Amino acid sequence: MQIQRDKSLLLMVDFQARLLPVIDGGEEAVSEAAWLGEIACLLEVPVWLTEQSPGKLGGTSTSLLACLSNHYRLWQKQHFGAMSEDDFRQALNATGKTQIVLCGTEAHICVLQTGLGLLEAGYELYWLSDASASRRPQEAVLARERACQSGAVAVSADMVAYEWLHRCDTALFKEAHQQLLKPRSTRPVRFF
Repeated sequence: MQIQRDKSLLLMVDFQARLLPVIDGGEEAVSEAAWLGEIACLLEVPVWLTEQSPGKLGGTSTSLLACLSNHYRLWQKQHFGAMSEDDFRQALNATGKTQIVLCGTEAHICVLQTGLGLLEAGYELYWLSDASASRRPQEAVLARERACQSGAVAVSADMVAYEWLHRCDTALFKEAHQQLLKPRSTRPVRFF
């Protein structure tokens, strides 16, 4: 099954300033998320961000926010899984979107619990592997494996972008072309 932009929402979990320095591969995850976020903005795919207790962990990375050009909705949460927040769950349901592309930190805590909640609610879940990270890399791997065993599909940012674009002979593709070629992380992504 392919990811379709009219059915999609990009959900970025807790890319927070005070948390990112201790995340293994945190910069690379933000870079991949920002790259796909820019494509999402161009294609008018909704981008939602969550922040876990921002008073303690800081707000969302300013470099990520700068890439999204105010084309995002920000949610603050206390539950590790965003679907446990009533206002978030109701607003997501109201969008009519059925395909959620999910990424963030920490993969084995807030991203995983959010993903499991989305699966339980019946959403198609696409785990953005190159933009999901944890303090310990093995925990990010375990989180992806558990999500996929529960029904998620592991994807890369390129997979998502090109499935959203669907073809190369459109004005949208021509507009996105420079963004598609833009360099991203400086370190190779590890998928283990």
